[in-house]
Amino acid sequence: MTSVPSKSLWIRRQQCPCGDWKCYITYEGDSDEGSGAQELVKEEKASSGAMITPYVGMVFKSDDEAFEYYGNFARKNGFSVRKERSRVSPQLGIYKRDFVCYRSGFAPVKRKPNGEHHRDRKSVRCGCDAKMYLSKEVVDGVSQWFVVQFSNIHNHELLEDDQVRLLPAYRKIHEADQERILLLSKAGFPIHRIVKMLELEKGIQGGQLPFLERDVRNFVQNRKKVVQENEALLSEKRENDISELLEACKAMKEVDGDFVYDFTVDENDKVENVAWSYGDSVNANAMFGDVVYFDTTYRSITYGLLFGVWFGIDSCGRTMFFGSVLLQDETPQSFSWALQTFLRFMNGRCPQTILTDLDPGLKDAIRSEYPGTKHVIPPWNILYKVPSWFSLPVGPRYAEFKSMFDALIQIENTEEFELQWRDMISVFGFGSDNHMDLLYSVRASWAQSYVRGYFLARMATITYSKSIDTFLKGIFAAQTCLRSFFEQVGISANIQHQANQETHYMHLKTCIPVEEHARSILTPFAFNALQQELLLAMQYAASEMANGSYIVRHFKSMDGERLVIWLAEEEQIHCSCKEFESSGILCRHALRVFIIKNYFQLPDKYYLSRWRRECSLLIDDDHNNQSTDGEWFQEYQSLAETLFSESSITKERSDYARSQLTKELTRILDEVRNLPDTDGVLMNMAVSPNG
Repeated sequence: MTSVPSKSLWIRRQQCPCGDWKCYITYEGDSDEGSGAQELVKEEKASSGAMITPYVGMVFKSDDEAFEYYGNFARKNGFSVRKERSRVSPQLGIYKRDFVCYRSGFAPVKRKPNGEHHRDRKSVRCGCDAKMYLSKEVVDGVSQWFVVQFSNIHNHELLEDDQVRLLPAYRKIHEADQERILLLSKAGFPIHRIVKMLELEKGIQGGQLPFLERDVRNFVQNRKKVVQENEALLSEKRENDISELLEACKAMKEVDGDFVYDFTVDENDKVENVAWSYGDSVNANAMFGDVVYFDTTYRSITYGLLFGVWFGIDSCGRTMFFGSVLLQDETPQSFSWALQTFLRFMNGRCPQTILTDLDPGLKDAIRSEYPGTKHVIPPWNILYKVPSWFSLPVGPRYAEFKSMFDALIQIENTEEFELQWRDMISVFGFGSDNHMDLLYSVRASWAQSYVRGYFLARMATITYSKSIDTFLKGIFAAQTCLRSFFEQVGISANIQHQANQETHYMHLKTCIPVEEHARSILTPFAFNALQQELLLAMQYAASEMANGSYIVRHFKSMDGERLVIWLAEEEQIHCSCKEFESSGILCRHALRVFIIKNYFQLPDKYYLSRWRRECSLLIDDDHNNQSTDGEWFQEYQSLAETLFSESSITKERSDYARSQLTKELTRILDEVRNLPDTDGVLMNMAVSPNG
């Protein structure tokens, strides 16, 4: 009976953004089965390794282990093996196994019902006597398989390495190749063109695939019938799953009035796209929605749906979930709907900067829907594509090319970038490469020389990338139906929003007053970043220029100097590295000038609100207002511990905190006592400082 998968399977998008549907991306860490070239290398290494010839008395843990060993031995020696006979007993089950050469025995003579012979087809069997027989024995309660007969005498010619790999026993079409074959077949490619395409993609010579053209033909013919039978069932399952997803959204809306969702339908009233977000996410975006990362890495191979997630970063450096969407395709129209819906969910707040993967359709949609937003493609979304695109065209010079490309990304001057780009194209002969053309067309979104100074809130880092990957893997760990998938997204988002930043004392590492003042204002995450810049600032020398600006350089380095412009009247400072514009944290070069100017405190404008402690407390308070009875006390206790820790540093702090705390608590207590004794809402009276 034919059936479709009961679960929705999610994989990373493999379609290349270059626009050529025949081109696809491979990822580091993918299964080795995805690379035929890697598989061939593995097989060659296995065949070249030393291997002991089987002998009578040789012991194996199982008959499967013995068959695998004999098969590897056979491949190395130019033949293949098959399972011949087995014997069974009530006490031991299968207790004897006979493995023989693939040419053992003789083909039986087949006759048609009328007595005529079948069409003669030459058989490979020639009565070869090469074999390995095994017998099972139980020793101290443990089953073991012993070789009781072995012969390696053949009555036929043994094959060379390039011939033995084509024996039926060794010809395999791995899962990744199966998906690629079906895709090319569906697009109308003939079998011989599919084989040629696979050889080109894997960078191997003709005839070096681990399977033959007829294997591909048989596979396609066998799968066509299954696919046709499954398409109707899959379409029905997709509609049922999406219907359940919308029911789950409706139920969530009834429970949480701040939950938002929307969807679109086609001309046949079938659901196309679905998007949703939570009240906590909307509130978090109001605080930290200045920079948003829109991830579109995964898609469902069961339904063909693309999964998109909006992320941010809070004042404590934690990854924030803002919303998610399921799209039927990857067209600019679908992306535009997603961006419009997200903007509506977030009460019209448009991000200052949006980070995405390299996708021309998405880039067009962002330009259309968010015209005032800076679009950035983080380096990691460029670099993981580079091996798939250029390792084969460049060949043995790939390491040289990769080094040159890595340096190109970091160039800060646009004129120098353009010059080095032309040199790279010339050196490696990329005159008409479509991937190079694509990269160049979107260089304003990924090259450091163009995006330097865009506000990124420290999100374009490998650390942040890993946190996104962890979140997504947590969702896709269980491959489930869409309703369960929706619930898992909610669970993961809730974990993100409820994660509490550990309260810890931030030690001073310098004797600079600026550091102590910053500690009282910034969150630990932001303070640690500023503190690191302060420590590095001590390694820099600053030379004042005639116009009051400074040239700042490292004491060991003669190049890499920075220009720091100081406007004394406005207390404004600008560094050519543009770190403050990018992260909201002052750089070591600007801090060096402030130290020279004898500043004990940084001007208030250089403590962005998104990195301040009070910003973190506001979002936490907003979450607690929606939480269950008693959770507010845990937050109060945490604040009290922080206040005690901060006020214990000096006597002046302690005296001030004690006097102000007494006044404020007395005032709040008086106001609480003046409020009505009841409002009709049942409270949890078990909550107390001693509870």
